[in-house]
Amino acid sequence: MAANESHYTLPLPAFDKPVKLLIVVAPYYRDIADNLIAGAKDTAAKAGASVEVIEVPGALEVPTAIGMAFRMADYDGFVALGCVIRGETTHYDTVCNDSSRGITMLGLSGACVGNGILTVENREQAEVRADPNGQNKGGGAAAAALHLIALSRKWARQTKGMGFKPAD
Repeated sequence: MAANESHYTLPLPAFDKPVKLLIVVAPYYRDIADNLIAGAKDTAAKAGASVEVIEVPGALEVPTAIGMAFRMADYDGFVALGCVIRGETTHYDTVCNDSSRGITMLGLSGACVGNGILTVENREQAEVRADPNGQNKGGGAAAAALHLIALSRKWARQTKGMGFKPAD
C-alpha cells in the first residue's frame, strides 16, 4: 500500500529574488480545501515565497483561472488545489481528466504549476491527503511549483542561437 511507503522529497529550492505564488483553489469541499491551502502556504513560507489565494467554483475552472493569471498578472508560479471525490456518474472522470489536462497544458506552455487537485474514491482518502500534518498534498503542490520556478529562473539566463548566422 502506497501510504506505508517511504518517498524521497527534494529539499526546497533557495531563491535570491522574491517569489510570488498564486494559489487557485476550488473549495467545493471547504474543510479539505482549507487543509490543502494551509499546507501550501506553510511550504511557500518555508521557501520565503509570498502567496495570494483566489477561489473558483470548481476543479474545471482552476486551469482557466491559472491561464488567465499566467497571461495577465505578475506571478512566478501557481498552485492548483481542489478535491474531486468519485460519485455515481462519469462526471468524476471528466473533471479529473480535463482539469489535469488543462494544468499539464499550462505547464507545457511555460507556467510553473504544482497540481494539488486531489482525485480520490472517498472523503477519508481526501482527508488523509489534504492533512498538512499528514500526506500534505497542498504542500507538495507548492513545492512542485517552487522547483519549477527555480528551473525557470536557472534557464531564463541561457539562450540558444536562433536562425542562421549570415556570412561575413
